[in-house]
Parts: sequence; C-alpha cells; structure tokens
Amino acid sequence: MSLQVPPRDPRPLPGEPLSLDLLNTRWNSGGSPRDLLDSVAGLAAWLEFNGLADRAGADRATLDALLTARAAIGRLVDDRDDPQARTALNAVLAHGWIDRRLGPDGPVDQVRTDDPGWLPAWQAAADYLRLLAEAPERIRSCAHPDCVLHFHDISKNGTRRWCSMASCGNRAKASRHYARGKPS
Repeated sequence: MSLQVPPRDPRPLPGEPLSLDLLNTRWNSGGSPRDLLDSVAGLAAWLEFNGLADRAGADRATLDALLTARAAIGRLVDDRDDPQARTALNAVLAHGWIDRRLGPDGPVDQVRTDDPGWLPAWQAAADYLRLLAEAPERIRSCAHPDCVLHFHDISKNGTRRWCSMASCGNRAKASRHYARGKPS
C-alpha cells in the first residue's frame, strides 16, 4: 500500500482567501517571474491546494476561466473603480449562481455554474465580493517594490504592509539598514 504524497505548493504565500490565492499564482522567485497557472498541470495543483480538485476538472476550459477571473480581480485590486475590470468580474459572476434550498437538516446553499469549468473562477470572484463587503481596506498588495503578492490583512490593528515579514519585510529592513550605514 503506497501513500500518495500531496504536491508541495511552490508559491511563497499560499493560504490566502481564494480570490487572493488566485492572484498569488503569479510571483517572483529570485527576480524571475513565475506563474503556477502557466499549464494545466499547474491548474491541477492549484485546484488540489484549494480543495477544488473533486469539483472541477483540470482542463484548458477551466484554466481559461480562472485566468479571466485572475485578470479581472487583479485589475480591481489595483483600481477598484476600473469600470472595465468591474465588467470583466461581472462577466465571470454571470456564469454561476447560488441555488438555495431547504434540506432535511435546514438551509442548503449550492453553487451552480452554466459550465463546470467556470466553478473555480466563479468561486474566486464571489470570494472577492465577500472580501469587499467585509473589509475592502484590508485587501492589500505587498509594499515591497519587487513583490507582486497580495494578502488579506487580518492583523489586529490593520497595518500589515508585507506579504511576509520573513521575506519582503526583512529585505526592506535590511535595505534601510544598509542605506543608513553607507557613507555618502
């Protein structure tokens, strides 16, 4: 009997809410841009990392739908007032709806989409709406100029600036320290 080892997530900041996790499928590694969604295999890994592998197929249609959602969410995070990005996000949301029913144990909500390939994209778009409704000011981009990652600031005082204090925050501190010690 062999145990199947789940794939290791190569991204530096996994585990953010689904919409931001989708944005974080692009990152920089040693100065080189990386993109987990550059292939169907990367899509399969992302679906697995987010518990969606049993609900969506890793195929080109699903990948295209997710790339559409990622582009719209990314543009909205950069500029929440961008009307074209808003239209693009609404187009993703138009592919699905929540089917509400009363089941034997109480209310049941089930997401439905017009095409199964749109389910992960729709869920990411719906998650972005949830974040906007709860605390839009807590959706942040990392303050490090070379970092392209995004996070949901859940710190108590809401002043988090870095995707990770261990990486980007530390690099910024080290850079400031070096600049202070450097003779003019």
